[in-house]
Amino acid sequence: MRHPPLLLHEELMLLALHDEKGTIASGFASFGIAGAIAAELLLQERIRVDESRRRKIVDVRNIRRIGDPVVDECLMKVRDAKRRASLQTWITRFSSLSKLRHRVAGRLCERGILKADEKQLLVIFTRRIYPEIDPGPEQEIHSRLREAIFGNDRQVEPRTVVLVSLAKAVGLLNPIFGRKELRPRKQRLKSLTNGDLVGRATAEAVAATQAAIAAAAAMPAIIAASQSG
Repeated sequence: MRHPPLLLHEELMLLALHDEKGTIASGFASFGIAGAIAAELLLQERIRVDESRRRKIVDVRNIRRIGDPVVDECLMKVRDAKRRASLQTWITRFSSLSKLRHRVAGRLCERGILKADEKQLLVIFTRRIYPEIDPGPEQEIHSRLREAIFGNDRQVEPRTVVLVSLAKAVGLLNPIFGRKELRPRKQRLKSLTNGDLVGRATAEAVAATQAAIAAAAAMPAIIAASQSG
């Protein structure tokens, strides 16, 4: 079955989901999805990063909706904000949207790629899961990522570069390709994730996602240190 082109956050969600179990494979998937939303808004020229000031902040360039409920909600949040904020701040805010992962997975269910199901836990609890029913779109994504990572072409399509970078940031590349296979491609991945092969704005979206993940990962240690002092 052919589907309309997926947006970046939908592609990242497919990478993060276990195909058969329908569960999320990365603890930082919400940040990756949020970073993908920000990158989508940048690529489609709905927002821009104002670099004229010392603190780089996000401005709205075009308020025309993209047509995806989650992405459009994020665009409206930027538009309606009382104070402008950095890209990292917006990615953190996007990651906190109510039921973000379920909403993205729900759209993939509507496209006929996933199905919504429930798994019973400890007899009395249930968890919503999203097993894959059409593997075609994810197989195409894997093919693009493999070509980008294991090839040497410098003309890699920008959306694929962003997806590789975000997948690496949230720890999805090792489960997909294997640590041993990726090890010889460290320099190639460095070129991809440092923004050498993609535009500066989307490279900043990836960097902001990495910073948001680092801040979130450090928070438990900071809280523990403050409580033990």
